[in-house]
Amino acid sequence: TSMNSWDDQKVRDALAKNGKKKVVVAGLWTEVCNNTFALCAMLEGGYEIYMVADASGGTSKEAHDFAMQRMIQAGVIPVTWQQVLLEWQRDWARKETYNAVMDIVKEHSGAYGMGVDYAYTMVHKAPARAKGAHRTLAPVPANK
Repeated sequence: TSMNSWDDQKVRDALAKNGKKKVVVAGLWTEVCNNTFALCAMLEGGYEIYMVADASGGTSKEAHDFAMQRMIQAGVIPVTWQQVLLEWQRDWARKETYNAVMDIVKEHSGAYGMGVDYAYTMVHKAPARAKGAHRTLAPVPANK
């Protein structure tokens, strides 16, 4: 019922049970739900908050922008969805997530998506992947 999920004891309990102090936040109404949760979780709960700016929206561009500025002034760390995705991937050799991450990057990352496909073709001496086609991570030859 609250616009601030920090007010929900179940949310605070779930965060505490997780045992981690870093929280990635995104959602609708940057200036309401995101802002109030982020500030309370950071100030009252001691959490380090990463606000995914381009996966959140406001009632207007100004509302979103000023809410982001307010949170940044308080110590919230702004990030983008692609930063989060690639920081979690960390290394293209992580085979268990490689294909799914590559699919997302190629579909939604514009020039970066095109660039990773180009790099793949150069490293693996492979043709460019057709849109929608899946490819598994091939090992790089030892002599390269």
